Amino acid sequence: MEKKLEVSLLLDFYGELLKPSCRQATDLYCNDDLSLSEIAQELGITRQGVLDKIRRSEQQLYELEQKLGMMRRFRELEAGLDDISRAAGEIAGSSEDEQIRALARRIGERAAALKE
Repeated sequence: MEKKLEVSLLLDFYGELLKPSCRQATDLYCNDDLSLSEIAQELGITRQGVLDKIRRSEQQLYELEQKLGMMRRFRELEAGLDDISRAAGEIAGSSEDEQIRALARRIGERAAALKE
């Protein structure tokens, strides 16, 4: 996965745990795709200051993920819901029993709703 995207996802999970200035600089860099110079101008600090804030944020985000694993668990849940949806679709498509097909469709719909 591209680093900016991964950091952006980590920011979604753990961003509130960062210092506001670090969170803002990282958000502008990853989500708004601003350059270091543009962020420096917006925050009123140097480019080096922006780079330091982003690096510090990235390090903290990766450490939080390593300790808490929320993004990993989220991905595992998403994959599990995909598997459930696929299996429910197969059951609904191959069963002769209308009651089983209806239950399988309901399971598939519920799994899809939980992903949203």
